[in-house]
Amino acid sequence: MASERLDVLVVGGGAREHALVRSLAKSPRIGRLIGAPGNPGIEGDAVNLAVAAEDVPSLVAFVERERIDLTVVGPEAPLVAGLADQLRYRGFAVFGPGLTGARLEGSKAFAKEVMEAAGVPNAHADVFTDHDRALAYLHKHGAPVVVKADGLAAGKGVMVALTMEEAEAALKECFVARRFGDAADMVLIEEYLQGEEVSLLSIVSGEQILPLAPAQDYKRALDGDAGANTGGMGSYSPVPRVEDALYERLVDEVVRPTVAELVRRGIDYRGVLYAGLMLTDHGPEVLEFNCRFGDPETQALLPRLESDLLEILWAAARGDLLPPTVQWGSGAAVSVVMASRGYPGPGPKGDVITGIEEAWGVEGVEVFQAGTRLGAGRKLVTAGGRVLTVTGLGDSFAQARARAYEGVAAIDFAGAHYRTDIALRAEEWEKQH
Repeated sequence: MASERLDVLVVGGGAREHALVRSLAKSPRIGRLIGAPGNPGIEGDAVNLAVAAEDVPSLVAFVERERIDLTVVGPEAPLVAGLADQLRYRGFAVFGPGLTGARLEGSKAFAKEVMEAAGVPNAHADVFTDHDRALAYLHKHGAPVVVKADGLAAGKGVMVALTMEEAEAALKECFVARRFGDAADMVLIEEYLQGEEVSLLSIVSGEQILPLAPAQDYKRALDGDAGANTGGMGSYSPVPRVEDALYERLVDEVVRPTVAELVRRGIDYRGVLYAGLMLTDHGPEVLEFNCRFGDPETQALLPRLESDLLEILWAAARGDLLPPTVQWGSGAAVSVVMASRGYPGPGPKGDVITGIEEAWGVEGVEVFQAGTRLGAGRKLVTAGGRVLTVTGLGDSFAQARARAYEGVAAIDFAGAHYRTDIALRAEEWEKQH
């Protein structure tokens, strides 16, 4: 029956999964809602299951035992490990691509192959498995370049090298220091593109495509896009520069041909296709594909969502007809990541976090937990690099930014680090237009 409740498992324990859980919990059809492993914030809307996101056998056993209706996979690692295939083989609905589709993120070389076959504009790249050959190529072509580990590296395997010294150091990190392990058995040296970055996420189910609102991500650790590359220090949505005509162009020139190529290869993709794009002077180019909801883009997108997320993901997982459009709130969302001291390098853990309730008390503010755990006396403490994402909603970017940073100011933990310029360019664009 259309009205029966659905039991849902959300795999993952970061701020992205917290945002997914909060959005799914709003659905009138939600039954049991479980996070694996979840986090202390997720406990407000779901039951946490002490199973790691990468523990595919235990997750499969739980879904079988509890007869979970829908599994929503947040992170990329379990998808690349074949979790979706294992569950679908047993007859369970999963939102997340199988192993062959997840290779779009699991192998940057494979993603390039798909893009070339589909005629999708992308940055030129050469692939190397040997340090000396890569170095010789670098000396021949010079900098700036982008050096990428082929495999999964927790969002940190992409190094923008503006100088030869930086490029040589990046190759050494991959081939000699083995910072990224097997993920850097193959390394891409890619053309450096300039422009404005945009993330376009689409719900895909076979041949069906349901594009979501565009978002913008901030990868560098420090204000002004300085510092080390990170998993993401903030985001905002929508993106004022991406007006309707450009949005349609991105869907038509990037998303549709990519999905058509996946279908041609016999890949039944059911999940999010995330296109990381650079808007260059000569047109949009693809920087990367991901096979899941982005983090921190999801924390800016889902608070704006007015459609029923559960109905959308349930239809996509089952191959049912997707709705023609997605309903969004009319305003803006600005998400600011609060990280531990030293991020993206190793940092302290166990520092007490205060002020989250005060931040929630700010109008239009939501706080999504990531690197947190409950310490002695059930006090909330830090447990990872990116600790929290604070999202502000508003009628304008100015209002959304002000609310987000008011929320950030209410929260305190030792060494808390965040950027102060998230969505500043969107606010300035808004003032000029």
